[in-house]
Amino acid sequence: MTFIRLYGPEDRESLEDICIRTAHEGGDSRPHYKDPGIFPTTFALPYVTLEPDLAFVLDDGHGRAVGYILGAADTPRFVAAFRTEWLPSAAESYPEPPGPPATPDEEMIRLLHHPERMLVPEAAAYPAHLHIDLLPAWQGRGHGRALMRTLLQALQDKGVPAVHLSMVTANTPARAFYDRLGFHEIDVPDPGPVTYLGRATRELDAL
Repeated sequence: MTFIRLYGPEDRESLEDICIRTAHEGGDSRPHYKDPGIFPTTFALPYVTLEPDLAFVLDDGHGRAVGYILGAADTPRFVAAFRTEWLPSAAESYPEPPGPPATPDEEMIRLLHHPERMLVPEAAAYPAHLHIDLLPAWQGRGHGRALMRTLLQALQDKGVPAVHLSMVTANTPARAFYDRLGFHEIDVPDPGPVTYLGRATRELDAL
């Protein structure tokens, strides 16, 4: 029987696999990137390293993580830690290209090297942010909702009033999922290919 638990070091390989297989508009990034390892390096591993108490996985009942939700309680603080504690080691595997990004991989590497992109003034009233991903076979079964409830409760327990996320606008199934969970759009000028959504951490009965 599936259950939700805190992430542990033994989950790292599964975490990376989940991230890679859901990173391209909700689908598998491997056909689209030369080295899809850039995705967990940027969007998953920093969270379990810097804020492990806000990293939860869906266990398939046999010890294997098949989904996760990762959070940062204070986005400016997380960005500072990303810059000073995470980026130096990550940059050894993914050095920043010398010029403008010329490939999809270089576009992602640019995001790794510029964590300040996460500081969106319009989202300041939603100090926390999150990432959630489930392997395809585990989607549409209520597990995403349960993971979201778990993180929102953990944030609420820390006194964090609201959380935001950014999602690729083209991923319409994800937008429908967030809408059902009470997220609303945050008006951000010129957001590029992403949409910003926010929600209070309270009112968990609606989940």
